[in-house]
Amino acid sequence: MMNNYDIPEMKCCTLCPRKCMADRTVSHGVCGAGVLTAAAKASLHKWEEPCISYKNGAGTVFFSGCSLHCRFCQNNSISNELYGKELTIPQLADVFLSLRDKGADNIELVTPTHFVPQIVRALDMVKDRLGIPVVYNTGGYELKSTIDMLNGYIDVYMPDIKYFSSEISARYSSAPDYFECASEAVKAMIKQVGRLSYNSEGGLMRGTIIRHLVLPSHRHDSISIMDWIAANTSPDNVLVSIMNQYTPFSFVPDDMPELKRRVTKMEYRTVAEHAAALGINGFTQQSSSAKADYVPDFDLSGL
Repeated sequence: MMNNYDIPEMKCCTLCPRKCMADRTVSHGVCGAGVLTAAAKASLHKWEEPCISYKNGAGTVFFSGCSLHCRFCQNNSISNELYGKELTIPQLADVFLSLRDKGADNIELVTPTHFVPQIVRALDMVKDRLGIPVVYNTGGYELKSTIDMLNGYIDVYMPDIKYFSSEISARYSSAPDYFECASEAVKAMIKQVGRLSYNSEGGLMRGTIIRHLVLPSHRHDSISIMDWIAANTSPDNVLVSIMNQYTPFSFVPDDMPELKRRVTKMEYRTVAEHAAALGINGFTQQSSSAKADYVPDFDLSGL
């Protein structure tokens, strides 16, 4: 039987740009994770981009812990408070098969970076039986070496590019190197999976979707990200999802008053129109998506 304690990367963890070198067999990394995979929910999720949740919904596994710890994270209870259930590698593989049996359009791994070795081993057990794409949904704070570990396992990459400015990423995620890492990781993802490919029902089988959440007071940073995407990617291999769902939760720190309101129509429209003028293809959101109702109920279901 596969043993989490035998995974070499767990002895000195350098899976993410933090490179905290924690021995996760006896303690926890900066991400909050130990040696066992932890997740808070596994279910059919029908509210992703249309090419991801195109029929029955994405088979989404929400992992616990995160290396970014964004001050405004809508999934705060699992990313920062670490709510979840521990799973062995065979149990995780069974979760993937259970989602497939429920009719999932794909297996969507949400915030999976700190569990990549476990996920690879679980997929080794079931990938030939899944018959549906595997989607890697990440905050974008990645190392190319970790993305390289996923070659042959991931069909669709769905990374965020959250910040362009190192000052903003330092303020909100204590990661001044965020854009440097995310931009290189996204390039590696695109190179790995190649051109966008769809099935007959419009489901994305292969390719990359770059997500960007517009933040209040930072539309110019968003515009810089759109400029980078236009200059460094192609509509043949990348879709861009410009999100309008920022919701100011009560846990946002008082010393960040700019994050205590929603994005205005002008702010979001400015970013979306700039992207369109650059020839970027993808998705936009209605302002009605900016509410707590869209945050999943993390109840350990499906685990």
